[in-house]
Amino acid sequence: MFKLAKNGNILMDVASASPPSAAFVVEALERSPYADCAIDHESIAAYFKQDTPAAQLIVGQQKDAHIEVALSEDKMQAIARLTTAQGGKMISLEDAKRAIVKVGVTRGYKQVYLENLLKQQLESPPGSEVTGIVAQGRPPENGTPAKLMPHVQTLKERLKQPKLREDGTVDMRDFGALASVAPGTLLVTQRPATPGKEGFTVTGDSIAPKPGDSFQLMAGEGTEISPTNPLQLVSTIAGCPSDIPNGMRVDDIFTIADVNVRSGHIEFSGSVLVTRNVDPGMKIKAHGDITVMGTVESGELISDGNIEVRGGVIGHLDHSNDDQGLTCRLIAKGDVQITHGQYTYLEGQNVFIQKQSNHCDIKARNLLQVGLDESPKGKLIGGTIFDAKMLVAGEVGSSSGATMAIYLARSGMEITERTDLCLKELSQTDEQINNLQKAVEKADHVKDAEKKKTLLAKIGATQQHYCKQAEALEHQLSELDHTLHDLLDNTQLVVNTSLHSGVEIHIFDKVYKTTRSYPPCSARLIEGKIEIEFKM
Repeated sequence: MFKLAKNGNILMDVASASPPSAAFVVEALERSPYADCAIDHESIAAYFKQDTPAAQLIVGQQKDAHIEVALSEDKMQAIARLTTAQGGKMISLEDAKRAIVKVGVTRGYKQVYLENLLKQQLESPPGSEVTGIVAQGRPPENGTPAKLMPHVQTLKERLKQPKLREDGTVDMRDFGALASVAPGTLLVTQRPATPGKEGFTVTGDSIAPKPGDSFQLMAGEGTEISPTNPLQLVSTIAGCPSDIPNGMRVDDIFTIADVNVRSGHIEFSGSVLVTRNVDPGMKIKAHGDITVMGTVESGELISDGNIEVRGGVIGHLDHSNDDQGLTCRLIAKGDVQITHGQYTYLEGQNVFIQKQSNHCDIKARNLLQVGLDESPKGKLIGGTIFDAKMLVAGEVGSSSGATMAIYLARSGMEITERTDLCLKELSQTDEQINNLQKAVEKADHVKDAEKKKTLLAKIGATQQHYCKQAEALEHQLSELDHTLHDLLDNTQLVVNTSLHSGVEIHIFDKVYKTTRSYPPCSARLIEGKIEIEFKM
């Protein structure tokens, strides 16, 4: 009934007997040896519409399998689309390989990918399309950043490990012997950054990895870089090690139970540990860290390192001063960490308040956080935030609507002032360069050749000086602009519980005053305007 033509068409002999219907033809073809071939429904339908039917009817066509290979947009994958055969030849492994090479694949090819795809010719229905990855590029592996590997216990780590009593309870005021080191002790080793591992596309292009961030190992006071290994830091004196950015220092430690009228004010070149309290009116000044295990009441603590107070920090308004300042002050070049504060001035790189701040004036050069954990829930009530880059708290303001002011990115004002000064200097430099150019033009008219040569050399040297100055100013302007944008992009107020009315939020030179209470939200500068974004 059916036969295969040389061109691949499947023919039905209808000269002797005309088939009764198109359905009959399709059913007969599906039961024949040519059942896998593509059915030509249009040809069959046209046959039954003709007034004078032809002697032969094209009912189908034998089609070979077909494969197309395309590259992903980033050239990290080669993806093959295989159309299975319909009564025709299957794609061989070698033919498929040639199709892959034809599109430019040189790396990342694995034969097992292709074999799994070609296997579908036996498992999928005739004429179906299947796709699969036949080559896979490798993304670059970025390098790991440099890291400090400490070999000694610092004072900060020691204070996290109170002494265990015989009855199993913990003595929160006894931390055992001070962590001390002898001269020549290995303090820390720098694990160098790694360059990463190069990646590649399926077309053979290399993809450079991002090297890990590196930093210079810093030798603080009482330490030095090892003369035998530039990645190691060793102590030069006996004392207690403390962390500093990218390194360590070794301090002498002064330990005292209470700072009161009996002890007098404390001023020490190393670190100070107060195992109990600091009484009203007392002062501590240290080049190292200051740690108070008890409370500080109307005292003043000034540190070139970090300040930590395990108890409360309590002051009051100093009515003896015209500005009604606060009687308790904690100022650190490093971080300030307290449990709770009241009527206290706090200043540090980062300021951490575990529970609550009542009417405190705070200046944090980077982060102010009120509360613990990843989503702090501490309360920030009253007072003034003079400057911070990021403020995170649970509750900000009070339900009574009492006013308080929060100034974020205040340092941006200083950046704009420096930018204005830099622009003024650049303008003056450009004016000098223009005047020198006029001087060159005048010098060209000097008839005395020797005098002209001397004059042009002098002008040229001055021009070079001002050109270098202009280049330096332009570089400085670019850095200031980048610093300002980075500051504003990363400045944010995050409130995890509620933001009350009466809070004045200043971000750079913009102001937003809350007139109602808000649920958990954040405030940041977007296109020159302070926007409040609510958390989902």
